[in-house]
Amino acid sequence: MKIILFLIFIVSGVQAQTANPVSAKTMEEIYQEVKTPYKYGLVMVPEDNQHKMDCPTVFRKGKFWYMTYLIFSGRGYETWLAKSKDLLHWENLGKIMSFGDAGHWDDNQKAGYNALQNTAWGGNYALNKFDGKYWMSYFGGKEKGYEVEPLSIGMAYTQKHPSIVQEWSRLDQPVLTSADADVRWWENRNKLFKSTVIEDKQKLTGHPFVMYYNAVGDSLANNKKTRWYERIGMAVSDDMVHWQRFNENPVVHHPVGITGDAVIQKINGTWVMFYFGAFWQDRKGAFNRFAASNDLVNWTDWTGNNLVESSEKYDELYAHKSFVLKYKGVVYHFYCAVNKQDQRGIAVATSKDLGKSQLNFVSETDK
Repeated sequence: MKIILFLIFIVSGVQAQTANPVSAKTMEEIYQEVKTPYKYGLVMVPEDNQHKMDCPTVFRKGKFWYMTYLIFSGRGYETWLAKSKDLLHWENLGKIMSFGDAGHWDDNQKAGYNALQNTAWGGNYALNKFDGKYWMSYFGGKEKGYEVEPLSIGMAYTQKHPSIVQEWSRLDQPVLTSADADVRWWENRNKLFKSTVIEDKQKLTGHPFVMYYNAVGDSLANNKKTRWYERIGMAVSDDMVHWQRFNENPVVHHPVGITGDAVIQKINGTWVMFYFGAFWQDRKGAFNRFAASNDLVNWTDWTGNNLVESSEKYDELYAHKSFVLKYKGVVYHFYCAVNKQDQRGIAVATSKDLGKSQLNFVSETDK
């Protein structure tokens, strides 16, 4: 019986969650509010073809915008910081989480994402403190290479403002791993990926801090087909240091392919999760979408058009991994753009035509 129920859950996907749904009218209103039909183009690219740029997170301090993002080298992921006056032209500032050689669990992978950001749509997009510190969740690992297992989730922190280039401090051990006693069926294959941490002052889950993260897993015997699929689930905390899983099942997932990289905003009283999908049954490539919730736990999936998808030469392989914000009436949808040569950079689409970027990937012959 357990296997039958499990199979029903896998096949039905996120649509199986019917508790406290967001209305079709509200979903359409959210889509109309967040859609960005105009592609400005690339705003950040690597300096050579030996590195790949990924996963933007944008925040604001004073008159300037800042972006944390990832750089992958052959060794692994590091986290970097950039700065902008206008959200379109960016200057790289430097690394904030670097490789190490001290034998730590995260020496060769440090992929960071700013935590506790103001979630108000069209708000100030500021990063907030807890316990006198700014926080960043990240996935880390000790092995060299591209996302080599095991990958676990850790927490980093600093007392200086995150707009300053600095090496962030980190907790000694990860806060979530696939070896934990309470690990769920959907995250037990040694790879926990991107996490987003928000503060919920209403404590809808009973806790002030909520983490959404995606991972790989499958508990069904001899079911190799779905073992690499990624799904988004939840964890909660009272102190940003000790985390516990929330619910047995993922909160947003699909029967085939990847569902990952959640980013949370609150639009007109409704929680909105921007996320990316890839390799689904009914859609090719990788693309950005959204789900919505009234309670942070039960999520209604948008079934209409993708928010961002491949359409240009610079993103013709993948257009995915979103960070969406609204500023002075314009929606900016940052995403990872990947061309057919597997060059990866950060692009942006907007709700208003702001022209075209003159930035391009370096040529294939450049070093």
